[in-house]
Amino acid sequence: MRLSGKTALITGAAGGIGSTTAGIFSSEGASVILSDCKRDACLAVESEIRSQGGDNVTVMPADLTREEDILKLFSEIGSSHPALDILVNIAGGDHEPVADVESIDYERMSRNIDLNLKSCILCCREACRIMKPLAYGRIVNMSSLVYRGSPGQFSYSASKGGIFSFTRSLAMAMGQYNITVNALAPALVDVPVFQKVLGRDKWLAMAEAAAERYPLKRIASPEDVAKAALFLASDDASFITGQVIEISGGARL
Repeated sequence: MRLSGKTALITGAAGGIGSTTAGIFSSEGASVILSDCKRDACLAVESEIRSQGGDNVTVMPADLTREEDILKLFSEIGSSHPALDILVNIAGGDHEPVADVESIDYERMSRNIDLNLKSCILCCREACRIMKPLAYGRIVNMSSLVYRGSPGQFSYSASKGGIFSFTRSLAMAMGQYNITVNALAPALVDVPVFQKVLGRDKWLAMAEAAAERYPLKRIASPEDVAKAALFLASDDASFITGQVIEISGGARL
């Protein structure tokens, strides 16, 4: 098992990608800490993992748009675990998915920056405080294919572009401590939130149109993203750092 003996914090653990990542990490031997602002949903993920035989799983809810919640989360981890080996920053979302430049809303823009970029930076800061003295760490951040730019997703793409730059900067700083820092940049992923927000018919139309544009002729599954996170979090990727890996089915080649 590739993560045997490791402790991994997964943020956004209640979502489609986060819950899938948590399950795969647990099956690979990791002690998994589930964090999300949705406590009940996290408990449901914990229950599912335990039903699959994973007994080293803990729920630590937190609203990662609040620095005090982040500080409390990492304080609890430091008190209850001997180490934090892996951080996977999946928490995120788009509060302003369709906007022309003249209608960018300050509050929605701020929520995108807070949820996607600030939370990532602060979680990395606190994780590095634990990892540096132990001279070991694997950090996987969640960018998006729209870090390249996306008309109509101005603040979201800016936040994901910020993760691109921050990931590279942190990798430069942390390499000397045997801490690798990489990011994933998925294209469209088949997660329940899209169907919930858009409705089944609109979601299917969007997914089919995207799949037609991708060379592999399908959109990503949560497993596609989770398995890439597993690789980067494992020692198989010990000489890979500062990279942003696109999980895109060949989109935007």
